[in-house]
Amino acid sequence: MDTLARSRTFRSRPRYRPASVREVLRSLAGGPGHRGAPSDHFDGRLFFNPDATVGRSFWDFLRWRRTAQTKQWPEWVENRARPAPPASLDHGQIALTFINHITFLIQFRGLNVLTDPVYSQRVSPLRRIGPKRVRAPGLAFDELPPIHLVLVTHNHYDHLDIDTLVRLEEAHHPCFVTGLGNRAFLQQFQLQRVHELDWWQSLEAAGASITMTPAQHWSGRSGRNRNRTLWGGFMVRAAGRRVLFAGDTGYSVHFRDIQRRLGPPAIALLPIGAYEPRWFMAPQHMNPEEAVRAHLDLEARLSIGTHFGCFQLTDEGIDDPLIELAAARQRHNVSPELFQVLETGETRLFQAGESAQPAIQVGTTGIEGTHRSDPAR
Repeated sequence: MDTLARSRTFRSRPRYRPASVREVLRSLAGGPGHRGAPSDHFDGRLFFNPDATVGRSFWDFLRWRRTAQTKQWPEWVENRARPAPPASLDHGQIALTFINHITFLIQFRGLNVLTDPVYSQRVSPLRRIGPKRVRAPGLAFDELPPIHLVLVTHNHYDHLDIDTLVRLEEAHHPCFVTGLGNRAFLQQFQLQRVHELDWWQSLEAAGASITMTPAQHWSGRSGRNRNRTLWGGFMVRAAGRRVLFAGDTGYSVHFRDIQRRLGPPAIALLPIGAYEPRWFMAPQHMNPEEAVRAHLDLEARLSIGTHFGCFQLTDEGIDDPLIELAAARQRHNVSPELFQVLETGETRLFQAGESAQPAIQVGTTGIEGTHRSDPAR
């Protein structure tokens, strides 16, 4: 199917949406949140960032919108036609397909993982209001291989897209892994296998270990449930390889903590978009300069940019993250081969040496899991 046909199919496909005011309110409510003992990032009621105050007030938000110098994005961008992801992998290989925004298909031998899957037209609880996509997903939903594991970093609408999660439950019945406080909300929508993790806790499943890692961010689906649920990233360890999905995050010392406690990742998926204006966004969203610094802090063998080019969430132009990433790499003497960007729909196959190879065709197995605390805790 060519790219134009794909985009037309995507635009016309009926999708699950909240069917009533009650459903919309349920989506906004975000569940009861987490209840548990206080910790270094939880006060017994709300989660917080140990090293920074990320929250911005409603008045700060109004100031941003009143003074915003937002660059115009195109109404629609056609994706280039791309080969399908691999149908089988050898031991030690990893295939990455950039679907859109922060959604990747990560394939190990026998294990297919989706990160923060978003297939909806808007990242909003409503049909006609909120950020709207400017390009189709690079891999159509019906073209996904069997999905075993879905990673959900936090409950913002551009990361926890309940429409897409319901479709995945119906089509693939995967295991969902997310932060503390999100399980009750997801189970309201009949998601069956939902596992919650705290920072540094792990889930072992089908030969893989998934550890939730810290991030500097916040959570909430409305003004009434801010920071009631945990945000973070995930380190996936399978076939002797480590892949870090950093999630939404500002730059902080937590990248060095991840490297120290879990080891350098073979591949790090790092956000590079949604960062302007800096006075408002810096604590919660890295810019490309900070993403390169995070790459160096992690001592990642390879990093790949995420969180750009699909939904206009902030003021920068659609291509600004790519332009600024190129400049940041040059300033820090990081080659383009060591911090890459995939086009929407592009698949790259990585061998033991992390060099990109042409995509091949993905055998799969089921997944179940049990919790454990990370030994480094």
